[in-house]
Amino acid sequence: MIIRLRPEAETAYRQHHQAVWPAVLNTITACNIRNYTIFLRDGCLFGYFEYVGQDYAADMRKMAADPATQQWWAIMEPMQEPLPNRAPGDWWADMEEVFHHD
Repeated sequence: MIIRLRPEAETAYRQHHQAVWPAVLNTITACNIRNYTIFLRDGCLFGYFEYVGQDYAADMRKMAADPATQQWWAIMEPMQEPLPNRAPGDWWADMEEVFHHD
């Protein structure tokens, strides 16, 4: 996944991610997401995670319904600038995998 980070928000974004709320982390885990990492380069955030569940859409609905996650997103979203060519309804734009090696 990829999204732009507004330049004026970088310091705050980094600070928030040094202390992600435990309730948000618990929801991420409860929604079957593992190995979640966000990278920053030249104003772009790249997010990577591994999904280990059976119903991704249901788990994403569960995450979106979580009050703590909603509060977290309300803080994060103004710091981000979605790509104009993302899929309708998406915030972060998906990326196409072109290589993988285990």
